[in-house]
Amino acid sequence: MENDTVTTVGKSIIQHGKFNDRIYLMKLDKSDNPEILDYMDELALKKKYSKIFAKVPEYAKKDFLEHGYTVEAHIPGFFNSKKDVYFLGKYFSEDRKNDSNSELDEKVLKTAISKSNESFSEKHADNFSYRICTEKDIPDIVNVYKKVFETYPFPIHDPAYIKKTMNMNVIYFAFFDRDKIVSLSSAEIDPDSCNSEMTDFATLPEYRRLGLSGFLLNIMEKEMKKMDITTVYTIARACSYGINIVFSKSGYTYSGKLINNTNIAGSFESMNVWYKHLI
Repeated sequence: MENDTVTTVGKSIIQHGKFNDRIYLMKLDKSDNPEILDYMDELALKKKYSKIFAKVPEYAKKDFLEHGYTVEAHIPGFFNSKKDVYFLGKYFSEDRKNDSNSELDEKVLKTAISKSNESFSEKHADNFSYRICTEKDIPDIVNVYKKVFETYPFPIHDPAYIKKTMNMNVIYFAFFDRDKIVSLSSAEIDPDSCNSEMTDFATLPEYRRLGLSGFLLNIMEKEMKKMDITTVYTIARACSYGINIVFSKSGYTYSGKLINNTNIAGSFESMNVWYKHLI
């Protein structure tokens, strides 16, 4: 199945398609509110999508709630450390709305939060070299993502996509064992709003349990501070002990769960939102 399409509606940006079976309002422009609400409803009904997922500034929250959306997560000071963002969901299917893995997700979250005062062991990271990736690393980046994720909400298995994002607003970070990438992540930066999504974490199976993702996250945060980024966040698989523990240990605050939001690792999964202010 083809990956979902990213397109503009007015001055706003949406992603939609059957791969994630949803519309994702990635960036709302004030001039498109509230007209975009009817547009997305019509598109969802026409394409038979089962969810609309919207990331909207606080000023638009009331209009969306009145249009059948519910708040699933919230990050204060998301835009330039001043204005909040809300992650909202609207469902067109009871199955999509049904949180069938809630028991496991709750165990994962409780375990992660219980480890918030723990620190990462430093004994393993010294065995690997670190650097920011360049275009010559793209084949290795794609290889790692193919090994770790059967499916993913964005086309990270496509070298052309990785190159395009590298040339726009995404920085890829990696640990290397000699010349091979063994642990990888990216920061998707919105310089206008001074925030960044810390995402695309992947470690090869034989290198897991070494704490490499935690060290990558720490390195990423230092780079973001140099770029005057003030808020960092992630949308992490709710069922994954490892990645939720990484963000909890790193001082991030849990702010909500996006139900059956993303086609990742072969099925639809709920996602946890975590955030941290760097100032």
